[in-house]
Amino acid sequence: MDGFINLHKPAGMTSHDAVNRVRKIFSTRKVGHAGTLDPAASGVLPVAINRATKFLEYLTAHDKTYRAEILFGTATDSGDLEGEIISRAENFSMPKLDELNAVAKIFVGEIEQTPPKFSAIKIHGRKACDMARKNLSFEMPSRRVKIFRLEILDVTDSTATIEVDCSAGTYIRSLAVDFGARLNLPATLKNLIRLRVGDFALKNSVTFDELDADKILPIETCLEHLPTFELPENRIRAFLNGLPTTVNFAGEKLLRVISDGKFLGVGKISGGELRSAKIV
Repeated sequence: MDGFINLHKPAGMTSHDAVNRVRKIFSTRKVGHAGTLDPAASGVLPVAINRATKFLEYLTAHDKTYRAEILFGTATDSGDLEGEIISRAENFSMPKLDELNAVAKIFVGEIEQTPPKFSAIKIHGRKACDMARKNLSFEMPSRRVKIFRLEILDVTDSTATIEVDCSAGTYIRSLAVDFGARLNLPATLKNLIRLRVGDFALKNSVTFDELDADKILPIETCLEHLPTFELPENRIRAFLNGLPTTVNFAGEKLLRVISDGKFLGVGKISGGELRSAKIV
């Protein structure tokens, strides 16, 4: 049982709790996940089992798609409804659709974003959320993220539902707060579902009730975003032992290495030589 699971994490469960449940189902300790999903959020959580855990790093950098509901008129210290209310706007008028669309366009592209203090990001070796719960004073460093698409799907008298394609590391809670700030309104994230992580899509995900060994995806099929390199059979031993194979390529590249139809691992080309980066 080596491979990935396209898990549909339910709301109310941490990503770590989801991993622990998979460990119990398959009776193995070697389980990990790619891309933490907040406890209040639901949706796609790629989970690796046994030898697939070595290849998680090649999934964490994937771009993602979210559907989010932003609540206007209320702000919390966490950026979602799990936190304490810190401000309200009474009797405000909900912005019109054209105003919301105009703001949405501002966020498309590379933007500077400050993650929420209630997050798992480490500051000087300590989780920001742990320090925030203790009311310790600290500054969250900003980061550059990319928003590829931001679409307004629905508007009510106090909420806007958006769909977002974004780079890894983007915080939708921060996006919700910043969206409100552009409209001079307090705002917070009301609901969040992750629709996609790379090639892992919600429509193909499985719930815990549906989970069995047949739902485990082969490692190599989950790395199809990497170019395939057909390694000659006489170089298999060298690749598995970390020895170089000369190739006709001048740059640097990560590759999914296959020989005689068998997946061997991920290789890296550098200086005209192919070496193993991770082997099965």
